[in-house]
Amino acid sequence: MAQKKPINPESLAEPIGFAHAWLVEGGDTRTLYLAGQCGYDAAGRVAEPGDLVGQMHRAMANIGVILAEAGLAFEDVVQLNFYVTSRDDYAHARRAFGRVWKEFCGRHYPGMAMFQVVSLFDPEARIEIQGIAAG
Repeated sequence: MAQKKPINPESLAEPIGFAHAWLVEGGDTRTLYLAGQCGYDAAGRVAEPGDLVGQMHRAMANIGVILAEAGLAFEDVVQLNFYVTSRDDYAHARRAFGRVWKEFCGRHYPGMAMFQVVSLFDPEARIEIQGIAAG
């Protein structure tokens, strides 16, 4: 039977009503289901208001903390969904996004999708990243 464990690193904002991730372990399989991560600081505030790339950087850093807490790394990420509030802002920032991506993931490219959404839960958030890792 699979064991399920919430992953809520102390260095991240305290999750209220959700877990930052769930680690499911069974046999030789370890799968981490990441909740949507915005560019929040440790107090739970958007760290870079108005800065899409800055928020992506912070969200990726937060994901890195969650992965490490679960004993995984970015190389273990198999799927990511990106939710942005403006496709045009993303299109203008693609090169900067690429630099952030390389900083965290190098040349590792999991299955990915990007969605433009009307808004995110936090009105200051411009991006939310959600995904799955396996190791």
